[in-house]
Amino acid sequence: MSTIAKATTLNHDKRAELCLSLSLTALILSVPANLFPFMRLEFYGQGNDSTIWGGVQALYQSGELFVALVIFVASLVIPNLKIFALIYLSSRFMQPHTVTKRDLYLHRAVEVLGRWSMLDIFLVAILVAMMKFGHFGQVSIKSGAIYFLLVVITTMTVSEILARIPNKEIT
Repeated sequence: MSTIAKATTLNHDKRAELCLSLSLTALILSVPANLFPFMRLEFYGQGNDSTIWGGVQALYQSGELFVALVIFVASLVIPNLKIFALIYLSSRFMQPHTVTKRDLYLHRAVEVLGRWSMLDIFLVAILVAMMKFGHFGQVSIKSGAIYFLLVVITTMTVSEILARIPNKEIT
């Protein structure tokens, strides 16, 4: 039985507590995800470890403003907003009588954003595959990418558990 399936057998309070715990875990994991190198690029024997923020800065300095903005929003702003929204929602769902329609709309927005959560990991996978076929460089995934993946998995799990709390318990 999967973790999500097991979580749905818990009562409302336990599900909300689990969601809050997982949301706080995602917050803690986001620190090394943003501080540790995300990938290592090697071109002609010269290696460079890059964090997400370092990549955004490099793109901005090289004149790639649009790409830098997209990566900044998709990799830094949205994941952090999602984590804080899940912490807020988890705490609200602990007391179902306090949940409003606006909270439900926020949860739906988090679910929509969650569909784009794996975009960064997908782009790194494409980059790695492209570099493997080329002879001019290498890309390797570093610990920051692993932490980022754990953040994505954790927030997707929280969002799914929250989605399975029946609306009749929220009114």
